[in-house]
Amino acid sequence: MLEAPTDRRTDPRALRYIVDHLPPGTTIKRQLLIVNRTASSRHVEVYPAAATVDGSAFRFGEDREANELTSWITLDRDTVTLEPWGEARLRATITVPPAASRGERYGVLWAAIASAPRATGEINQIHRVGVRMYLDIGPGGEPASDFTIGDVHPARGPEGEPSISAQVTNTGGRAVDLTGTVTLTDGPAGSQAGPFPVGQGVTLAPGGSGQVVARFPAELPNGPWKAEVNLESGLVKRSVTVQIQFPDPGQVGTRASVASRMVSAWSIGVGIAVVLLSAGLVLAFRSRRSRRSRRLRRRPGDQRRERVTAGR
Repeated sequence: MLEAPTDRRTDPRALRYIVDHLPPGTTIKRQLLIVNRTASSRHVEVYPAAATVDGSAFRFGEDREANELTSWITLDRDTVTLEPWGEARLRATITVPPAASRGERYGVLWAAIASAPRATGEINQIHRVGVRMYLDIGPGGEPASDFTIGDVHPARGPEGEPSISAQVTNTGGRAVDLTGTVTLTDGPAGSQAGPFPVGQGVTLAPGGSGQVVARFPAELPNGPWKAEVNLESGLVKRSVTVQIQFPDPGQVGTRASVASRMVSAWSIGVGIAVVLLSAGLVLAFRSRRSRRSRRLRRRPGDQRRERVTAGR
């Protein structure tokens, strides 16, 4: 990817993929770079193809399978010949029809090369690299992206490899690609380990749930440990710290107990608003009660004297 929207230049996903929110009737252009990293000339075919987000993964369609998104895409060329170590630029134009319905679409722009045909009739190999597309269509602003981290379970495989799995739910309106790390602290004799990366390849559609897994060296003791799970998708970051105890080989441990959880900015804002509203109600109640108390303390004779004095 050589281009990204100006409002997404700090978003790591938008620097790797085509990620955008577009109103119906919009046209955008994106420039991509194709590089030959071999000492031979390469004939490259370039084309869009379908994709879906299903089963906690971004899944590519077969070969040149099409969908609604691919019908909106045109390329300035569909073949490129690259010299050894050469490169070429490609421009994709995406035109969203005015009548396009609301929702997120998925696809991929492929650059593919095929092995030279053989006289023996053997199956040719096709090698592809591509750029994913996540396009949300609809009027108004873009749906917010968010996710939550749920239950965390420690385990140890039959060969003794410990791991942690964390349940994640996409609570936003855009698909999320999850990456992150797990750091272990407060272990036996105050030991610590990590950070260890979580396995990549987990993509969740809006409303979807799945698991991310981090694996650790087999020699890691059972614990107890304090595990800090840090996950992110683009600019959205969530963290949870849990107390865990790894089980013996071939077993799944008990669910981890939560020690602390990162609170989203939205939740903090709501909490502050509730506190301010409560404080305002308390002050109003006290002010009203104070005025009522002053009225009750005044005697009828005092009130008459005040009125006579004012008349003079």
